[in-house]
Amino acid sequence: MKNVLNLKFIIALMLFASIVGCKRSSGSGNVDTATGWKINAKQGGFQYNTSYKEQETPPGTAFIEGGTFTMGKVQDDPLHDWNNSPNQQHVQSFYMDETEVTNLNYLFYLDYLKGVYPPDDPNYALIYKGALPDTLVWRNRLGYNEMMTENYLRHPGYANYPVVGVSWIQAVEYANWRSNRVAELALQEAGYLKRDAQYTDLSAESTFDVDTYINAPSQTYGGNEDVIKGGRRKPQTDADGNEINVFANRETGLIPVKYRLPTEAEWEYAALGMSELRSYNVYRGRKKYPWDGQYTRSGRRVNRGDQLANFKQGKGDYGGIAGWSDDGADITAEVKSYEPNDYGLYDMAGNVAEWVADVYRPIVDDEFNDFNYYRGNVYTKNALNEDGTVKIVTVEEIVYDTLSNGKIIARNLPGEIAKIPVDDEETYLRTQFDKSDNRNFRDGDRRSSRYYRENFEEERDENADLTRKMYNSPKHKVEIDSAEGRLLREYDKSSSRTSLINDEVRVYKGGSWRDRAYWIDPAQRRYFPQDMATDYIGFRCAVSRVGSKSVKSSKKRN
Repeated sequence: MKNVLNLKFIIALMLFASIVGCKRSSGSGNVDTATGWKINAKQGGFQYNTSYKEQETPPGTAFIEGGTFTMGKVQDDPLHDWNNSPNQQHVQSFYMDETEVTNLNYLFYLDYLKGVYPPDDPNYALIYKGALPDTLVWRNRLGYNEMMTENYLRHPGYANYPVVGVSWIQAVEYANWRSNRVAELALQEAGYLKRDAQYTDLSAESTFDVDTYINAPSQTYGGNEDVIKGGRRKPQTDADGNEINVFANRETGLIPVKYRLPTEAEWEYAALGMSELRSYNVYRGRKKYPWDGQYTRSGRRVNRGDQLANFKQGKGDYGGIAGWSDDGADITAEVKSYEPNDYGLYDMAGNVAEWVADVYRPIVDDEFNDFNYYRGNVYTKNALNEDGTVKIVTVEEIVYDTLSNGKIIARNLPGEIAKIPVDDEETYLRTQFDKSDNRNFRDGDRRSSRYYRENFEEERDENADLTRKMYNSPKHKVEIDSAEGRLLREYDKSSSRTSLINDEVRVYKGGSWRDRAYWIDPAQRRYFPQDMATDYIGFRCAVSRVGSKSVKSSKKRN
């Protein structure tokens, strides 16, 4: 018996030694495989999250595994505009909001702005006002809609309805604000920031911005050390007694990826939910709608004949006959009123159309790029002070912008890092980009013009009428009368304009409660000025996926 116990002990010891030896030889854990040096040593040195698993699903979103799909429409085009000709694209994995951003979501944002930047303070009045949705979008010359004008945004009866009256610019600002709030909470829960600081230490001079925290963490919350060093984490010191790991950085894996508007390719890919048609590595045909089948009514036994989305049934028919509503809504419907698609996304057809990130052009330039396609890149960098530190926006340095419709919005807020366009330092000898603003890349220039033949002439008048270019939409002027302090509006009355397209019009996707069934096809695309709003366009946010293309699972892949 004793010999048996000794033998078992020897075998267990050998197994333990072999496991430890394998770990050491492979360099796994807290050892650098290239040098053998320690990572995360208590004495200091390189610190890195070596136990990182994978990205957590951001609040309110669903995971969309990326892949290849046919973007655009291959069926009939009754409008004959051919602005969505089919092209094959590949999108990376990402996360997208399960529903449209609701009135309740947006009111939370407004309440934050109102508390931090009081509208009754002349220094901040335009910040809150510039974020307000345009509730007058509900008005109609020959319709009585004052109930929606007065109640739709704020009444609890509409709390979980999609917010409308929001311009593309306002949607982008909401996404930026949301990124900061999610990151702020994550750092509080990880013990880096003081818990509940947003209630006790928040003011216009003391705010949290994720970019500021990454680049100049000591200046977050206005440099208030009670907040930025007041978390629950135990202080760490190196061999010399100096504090280490005081602030989180990207290497910790704790700072969430930012929210943003989805690109057009991402939105269309997510709306289609092609996974139900997947057979190994191919798709069995195409889909017309986010659900399976070619019709807008359900074919399932339990709800056969029910409409699967909220859209306009026909002239004068927005929801069906009283007592037997076809889609259960006349204007917008409460989110999650209809079944989600295969990705778990609600209302990707109907209810409200949705802003996406792209600048509109009639043609998707798949010849130049077929990976994560997006038109609208404007590259910027952090502005620096004379001493080389990043420039943080102060209360006195808020920049306001007067939009074409006369609305004034804040382009930056106190506590953010000032941004400037990239220059020769970033573009010199690069092959991917050579300037900051790339919205007009390969389009709208001389070679893209209807008068392209002029480009081949040896002599060319550089002062030729620029209105002959392809995209020459009206340019209305809005100026501030410095003497009287009021806005002067001047309409563009030119009779030579041939287009409504410019670099400030954005794509919106999906049909709405105002649209016929034709527009709820995810491939359809339309455009609208980025600084204007309607009663039928809302939005939802997206977050890029970092790391693996697919979520880790014990389930075997086909």
